[in-house]
Amino acid sequence: MLARRELSQAQVRDRLTRRGHEPGSVDDAIARLTAERAIDDGRLAEAIARAEVHRRHGRRKVLQRMEHAGLERSLARQAVARVFAAVDEKALIEAALDRRLRDGRSIEDDAELRRLYRFLVGQGFDGDLAIRALKARSVK
Repeated sequence: MLARRELSQAQVRDRLTRRGHEPGSVDDAIARLTAERAIDDGRLAEAIARAEVHRRHGRRKVLQRMEHAGLERSLARQAVARVFAAVDEKALIEAALDRRLRDGRSIEDDAELRRLYRFLVGQGFDGDLAIRALKARSVK
């Protein structure tokens, strides 16, 4: 079960429970796997954060992905803080915009501006950061 991709303790617990294992044996298995470092929520949180940044996602989207993986909120926030400390968020949002605005074109009208704002916020970027990046690309 662990060979395909890294799983959180919550995901392992859920899978073992769904497969009909007794709660006591599930707890024992998770304790053993954690001691052997076969599952490590801290390592998983860092991996998710790096992967999501590579996909040009903002902090909120990264935290949402971690929550979906069953990671503790405090652990997720720490991992996001560590990964984003080494990332230029302005460059990240510019890369996300470059993906949408091919050939370096600027934003032509308000409808396109609203659509791009929704896209950036949906990608997990802060609204203020999105507005600043969009204004820099708008036709004046």
